[in-house]
Amino acid sequence: MSKYSKEDIMRFAKEEDVRYIRLQFTDLMGMIKNVEIPLSQLPKALDNKMMFDGSSIEGFVRIEESDMYLVPDLDTWVVFPWGNEHGKVARLICDVYNPDGTPFAGDPRYILKRALKEAEEMGFTAFNVGPEPEFFLFKLDEKGEPTLDLNDQGGYFDFAPLDTGENCRRDIVLTLEKMGFEVEASHHEVAPGQHEIDFKYANALKAADQILTFKLVVKTIAQKHGLHATFMPKPLYGVAGSGMHANQSLFRGKENVFYDEKDELGLSDTAKHYLAGILKHARGFTAITNPLVNSYKRLVPGYEAPCYVAWSAKNRSPLIRIPSSRGVSTRIEVRSPDPATNPYLALAVMLKAGLDGIKNKMAAPPAVDRNIYVMNEEEREENGISNLPATLKEAIECLKADPVICDALGEHALIHFVEAKEIEWDMFRTRVHEWERTQYMTLY
Repeated sequence: MSKYSKEDIMRFAKEEDVRYIRLQFTDLMGMIKNVEIPLSQLPKALDNKMMFDGSSIEGFVRIEESDMYLVPDLDTWVVFPWGNEHGKVARLICDVYNPDGTPFAGDPRYILKRALKEAEEMGFTAFNVGPEPEFFLFKLDEKGEPTLDLNDQGGYFDFAPLDTGENCRRDIVLTLEKMGFEVEASHHEVAPGQHEIDFKYANALKAADQILTFKLVVKTIAQKHGLHATFMPKPLYGVAGSGMHANQSLFRGKENVFYDEKDELGLSDTAKHYLAGILKHARGFTAITNPLVNSYKRLVPGYEAPCYVAWSAKNRSPLIRIPSSRGVSTRIEVRSPDPATNPYLALAVMLKAGLDGIKNKMAAPPAVDRNIYVMNEEEREENGISNLPATLKEAIECLKADPVICDALGEHALIHFVEAKEIEWDMFRTRVHEWERTQYMTLY
């Protein structure tokens, strides 16, 4: 049940002197789209009568079936702390519906809701997610275009004056807090110009909404500081890329079902089955959690990003780490996703993978507490450690071969996603890159 009513929303709009409302939704690639309406149209929007043309949105529908309805989720009402000269702007995140009143199968938010419903039917009341998105800040040139000049030379946990992004980051945190975020930490990351802001875990739907809101805030505030924020996974060669580790746990009421005080690691059987499901389907869901050609430049040895399918409670090289907190904070941290992912789809496929592990009581392989990066291929094979896909092309093939992940997406989203990604791969594969010219032009 929504905690706000239509009357509440109308009242908030009046009290806050809101002039415009953005009805926000997301395309298949995780790009925020919105229809902006004046305050006079808000009652119509709250009656779910706002229509838009779905054929113009990536991965939605063909021209002949283009009418779609936006159904606002009233609990997502928020007023942007930055206004424009014409008055304040608020937003409502919407679900997308077909004209016949059924949810649209290609709406990423609906895909996550469907996975959450399955968890609920299995007796879990909440799937909690704590995301850790990283980003880079680059300077803008005099035309307002992003350069490759970093705004600082700081390193992990550095502080000003080395970290000139600190003021921008502080501004981002203050803005997020005004918008209802509970920010837990913000710091400089490993690479120069790289930052991380962590916010409190929430149920998956809210967490996915927050990730997209977070990206919007970061980009908006960075621009005010003359900087360009990018969530591209690996903008620079030779330094760490940007990840978005996803901390996950399942609850029944107030009880974290991943915790078992009698277990040596404090992990319940349910947690181990879930973990086994994630490991089993990791290769299948990587195209979703790491959706760009560029994503695979991050998933290489040597930069703390995982490239092997394994788990550990001690080690930062595997795909899954078990953070040390126990009790209500017991969780598993999946370390492969990057911030270019569509968060609704990423959380849906990881949840479905974990639930498959629980349903089939999958046994987790032994933990790998050694540094996997220093193992040779034979040792990895002996330990049953497989590799994550090395390219987007390989990841797409793994996705198509995994029925559980295909089912998580549903036929409509799967077909459109694969088609778009195969085109992307082909464009990359056929382009001649600077590296090739440097390498071959004079030699041959």
